[in-house]
Amino acid sequence: MREASFTELRNQAKRYFAFVEGGETVRALRNGKPIAEIHPIAQDLPSCNQRPGRPLAIHGESISRRVLGGRGE
Repeated sequence: MREASFTELRNQAKRYFAFVEGGETVRALRNGKPIAEIHPIAQDLPSCNQRPGRPLAIHGESISRRVLGGRGE
């Protein structure tokens, strides 16, 4: 389990949340005492980096095609 001071966790949140996303638990400390633990979510719930992308569409037509069509391309 990784430990980080509250200030370190706040200043380097992206780094510590990457550890959590990788399956680790991070314990937050304030004045050397544990105040919280951040655990990974259940495996059946995808993280924001694991969700498949979907093309954006309006009325069944992709937005990129609409933009290009509006430009006459």
